[in-house]
Amino acid sequence: MNARKILIANIFLCIVGIMSCTGQKQSNTKKADTIALAPCPVFVSDSAMQYVKDQCSFGPRLPESEASAQCGDYIVDKFEQFGTQVSEQFAEVTVYDGSKVSARNIIASINPENPDRILFCAHWDSRPWADNDPNPDNHMKPVMGANDGASGVAVMLEMARVLQQSPVKLGIDFVCFDVEDMGTPEWAENEFDSGRETWCLGSKAWAEAARNNQYSARYGILMDMVGGRGCTFSKELISQEYAGPIVEMVWKLAGQMGYRHYFPLKDGGYLMDDHVNVNLIAGIPCLDIVPHFTEGPSNFGPTWHTVEDTPENIDPNVLNAVGQTLVQLIYNEDAQ
Repeated sequence: MNARKILIANIFLCIVGIMSCTGQKQSNTKKADTIALAPCPVFVSDSAMQYVKDQCSFGPRLPESEASAQCGDYIVDKFEQFGTQVSEQFAEVTVYDGSKVSARNIIASINPENPDRILFCAHWDSRPWADNDPNPDNHMKPVMGANDGASGVAVMLEMARVLQQSPVKLGIDFVCFDVEDMGTPEWAENEFDSGRETWCLGSKAWAEAARNNQYSARYGILMDMVGGRGCTFSKELISQEYAGPIVEMVWKLAGQMGYRHYFPLKDGGYLMDDHVNVNLIAGIPCLDIVPHFTEGPSNFGPTWHTVEDTPENIDPNVLNAVGQTLVQLIYNEDAQ
C-alpha cells in the first residue's frame, strides 16, 4: 500500500476519534429522490482543459520555484479577470526533513461582504518527486501535476468564469492551497516522519488563520485529482463523517444530472487530504472529491506521483462531470 494520504481505519481512529460511515439511503418518495434544478450556466470543459495546460506550461509548481511564482501570478490574474476579489496568504511551513518552506495560498472571493458563504478548494503545487513511478530512475524527478493539482484549480477557474457571467447572491470562496504535496517521499530515510503531519501544510496554515479570524462557511468542497482518465469518485469516509449531508447531496445531484458513472454510490477509504484540516482546524464541514481506483498500482490512478501526470492524460469529460455538478450546486443553493 502506498504511504501517501491513504490511512487505514485504525490509524485514523487514533488521530481523530471514532469514525462512522453513512451510506446513501434510498427514499420511497419521488420528491425526496429528485432535486429541483435551478437554471445555471454551462461549465465549459475545453476552458478548464486549457487552464490545466496553462498551469503545466510553467513547469512543475514546486514551492519557492520560479515556475511556482509564475503560475501563482497566472492564477491570481485569472481569478481577477473573472471578477473575484483576490488575496494571498504567505506562511512558513516545516516540511518532512525539518527544512522551512514558504507556502503561498491564493484566495479568490465572490461577494466578500456576504457572510453566507460556500468554500471550494484545491491544491495548486505539484510533487517534487515522482516516487511512485514504475521506473526507479524517475523517483527523484518532479511531477508535472496535471491531475494532482492543476485539475482542481482549473475547475475552480472555470467555475469563477461562469459565475461572472451569471452572478449569484451567495458568498463564494475559491482557495488554492500550496505545499500539499511535499509529504515524506517513499525513498526517505526512516528517521524522517512519514505520518500525516508532513502533508497538506498550506491548508493547515489557511485553516489556522480561518479559525483565528472566525471565518465561516456553510460547507466546503475539496477537489483533488479531478481530471484523470478513468477517474471515478467514491464517497470518502472522513467526508461522510464530517460532511455527510453534503456528500449525499452532491452524489445525488451528480447522479440526477447523468454523471453517476463518475460518482458511483460506493464508499471510498479514509484519506489524509486538505479537507481534514478544513474540518478539524477550521471547523467547516468539508468533503473531498477524489478518485478511488480499486485496480492498478495506486488508489489514485496510474499517473499518480509519476512523470506521466501530464495534460495528455487528462479527460475533459471528467473535468466536466465535476465542474457542472458543482456549478449546479451553487445555483441550487443560491435559489433557496
